[in-house]
Amino acid sequence: MQTVLVEINDQKALHLLEELEGLNVLKIIKDKVTEPKTKLSDKYKGVFTKDDADSFNQHTQNSRKEWDNT
Repeated sequence: MQTVLVEINDQKALHLLEELEGLNVLKIIKDKVTEPKTKLSDKYKGVFTKDDADSFNQHTQNSRKEWDNT
């Protein structure tokens, strides 16, 4: 017997694996696998241009001021 780790990308694939388990071809071992958490600053670094980031920041600041004024 050999154990392998599989990443499911589609619900259909999980259904197929469950059918194979029903045929006693394999056994599904559900285990909580935690992936290292990525900081949002690292995840989105370089996504926006400098101008877009400045514009978004200005919009956010204006929205917060409007919210505080209500």
